[in-house]
Amino acid sequence: MKFDTPVPINTIAQLIGAEITGNINGSATGINEIHKVEEGDLVFVDHPKYYDKCIHSAASFIIINKKTDCPEGKALLVVDDPFEAYLKIVNFYRPFKPSLKTISDTAAIGEGTVIMPGAYIGNRVSIGKNCIIHPNVVILDHCQVGDDVIIQAGTVIGSDAFYYNKKTNRDIHYKKMTSCGRVLIENGVEIGANCSIDRGVSHDTIIGAGTKMDNLVHIGHDTIVGKNCLFAGQVGIAGATTIEDNVILWGQVGVSKTLTIGKDAIVYAQSGVKDSIAGGKVYFGSPVEDAREKMKEFVWIKRIPLLWEKVMKGI
Repeated sequence: MKFDTPVPINTIAQLIGAEITGNINGSATGINEIHKVEEGDLVFVDHPKYYDKCIHSAASFIIINKKTDCPEGKALLVVDDPFEAYLKIVNFYRPFKPSLKTISDTAAIGEGTVIMPGAYIGNRVSIGKNCIIHPNVVILDHCQVGDDVIIQAGTVIGSDAFYYNKKTNRDIHYKKMTSCGRVLIENGVEIGANCSIDRGVSHDTIIGAGTKMDNLVHIGHDTIVGKNCLFAGQVGIAGATTIEDNVILWGQVGVSKTLTIGKDAIVYAQSGVKDSIAGGKVYFGSPVEDAREKMKEFVWIKRIPLLWEKVMKGI
């Protein structure tokens, strides 16, 4: 999430009750989680396993629960509970604002765009020209839709990320990490019925120009989908994944989190992608392998009974 204007780090420290070490005169441009941080961002860390990664990331300001050495040019904001500090910042700079209208007064709708009955358009949503938004589509706060986009009935754009902070020393082990990111849908995208595209936790989920999705597709938080991709029904993609241009995922393909599928890759139906895969190839299986090699394996598997029979006969 980017702030509307840079915020002095002293102001942030006062808000969350932090002690500052390092660059006390800087200003934060936004807040982000570790997978998406940029220079000028705030990030939080509350586990020793990730201290070094966060401190030496691109983030300029680190909310942390331990005093430690601070790299030159950065600032540490030391608090007892960095997760609660993150929530306080998000709720202050991007609070939940309920809308009592089906199309918010702060939404911007482009010329020639059709919004059908039952659709909901949230606060500060932007929709481009010549789009068709079918009945019962929900486009939640701060999301952006380009020109010539078609969204079929029942789809939700900008639902919260499935992202939780786990601590077993409290009654409720999983506490929601408030989502303050957006969904950005570029020009010429078509999205089928009853799809769900989650907003980023603190960054953006992006659907590239010309991409087409069938019904019942799920895109997880902070995922970046390239241009001219094709996703068949019931494809599911976990969070913070990168799908490069021209990728085809056939029906019921499942994709794990924080990996990359290379440009021009094709994954056959009901396959499972658990690690990054190179572009320009065809894949099949769970976990996926080169489709031709996988088909050869099936041929040999089918021959096992015959081979076993020959072994038993001593042939």
